[in-house]
Amino acid sequence: MSEPIVILTEEPLGADDRVNIERLVDGAETRLLILVPANTERHLLVDFLENLSLLDIAKAFRELTAGAPDPGTERAHAAETLAVSVAALEGLGSGVSGEVVEGGAVDGLVAKVRETGASQAVVITRPHAVADTFHTDWANKAQDRLGVPVLHLYAGSGFIGDS
Repeated sequence: MSEPIVILTEEPLGADDRVNIERLVDGAETRLLILVPANTERHLLVDFLENLSLLDIAKAFRELTAGAPDPGTERAHAAETLAVSVAALEGLGSGVSGEVVEGGAVDGLVAKVRETGASQAVVITRPHAVADTFHTDWANKAQDRLGVPVLHLYAGSGFIGDS
């Protein structure tokens, strides 16, 4: 059995993501460990600029005026994302499991990679114009802290982020 692959995702994984992970596993008996952060740690100003850069002006101002998200609601959303993601990857490798991680998303990924001795990590996100441009996205942060490859994929696509 090969070492596990740890997958950090902020989005529910779907069919396109399964194809990407299936190619990565390539028939090996690899365990897949999915991590979903309970809080994605987004910042109001960064989100505002990102929505503007994607020309989603209504969303930018809607989120700017919204209050802080309820932690219980965020955790429930993370649990739902995890359940959908585990189901999407079911049958790949030697098994799929996962957990909702508290605290920082990258901290959780780094801790799980070290705990399991994983040889690979995957970060699956939606595009984040500001973080991706300035290389402050989760994949780049994790790569800086780990001695293993960190593959950055964009959810629901075959596009690879710049890690």
